[in-house]
Amino acid sequence: MRTIRIYQPGNYSTGQTIELSPAASQHVGVVLRMQPGEELTLFTGDDHEFSATVLANQKKKVLVNIGAVNKVSRESPRAIHLAQAISKGERMEWVIQKAVELGVASITPLLTSRCVVRLDAVRLAKKQSQWQAIAIAACEQSGRNTVPMINQACTLDNYLPQVQGQLKLILHPDGARTWRDYSLDQGDIALLIGPEGGLSEDEINQAISMQFHPWRLGPRVLRTETAAITAIGVLQAICGDL
Repeated sequence: MRTIRIYQPGNYSTGQTIELSPAASQHVGVVLRMQPGEELTLFTGDDHEFSATVLANQKKKVLVNIGAVNKVSRESPRAIHLAQAISKGERMEWVIQKAVELGVASITPLLTSRCVVRLDAVRLAKKQSQWQAIAIAACEQSGRNTVPMINQACTLDNYLPQVQGQLKLILHPDGARTWRDYSLDQGDIALLIGPEGGLSEDEINQAISMQFHPWRLGPRVLRTETAAITAIGVLQAICGDL
């Protein structure tokens, strides 16, 4: 039977009774309708997970008793940092969900010249909060006990100087090099992926001037969300934990 996993930050000990956060109480009490005596797993985001038993369900207020405490890491041995140009509709949410399931360490949403999404500061802040919630839900589903950070969206100009001391890869469908042309045996990996219309030649050249290496996935041009998940899967298979 599938284990119910809930993100609940904090410091807990065996035997302690706690009230779940409003969001967790809503999910456990209203959506799942869990009853006293049923068991679930809580995780705090720092590789600790706790067995817990529901004591009371008042729908918007759920009390649980903490059982065994375990330190369990399901993180990839290679930290992959995804910089993804923001795509429209639910595509960005899908990329974040699947990238977290595949084990990325962090995600930076990017604003590039060909992004079709245009958001003001208020809407970007709201989106960032939604994206972080999607990352948490993906951790609950996939068994991860560390929640990847969804960074604030930024422009390519602001992002590129931030990336230091890593293998830097930029997907480039017209490039000549594949993963076989690079050493993937150590260090973090920064992966840069453009929007639906691709990065402009100026943006590609700008990234290359900042030591990003062009990477061609194959002879076919992939959609941005397909490219992201394919690239992460390849990296995890070669030097991660797939």
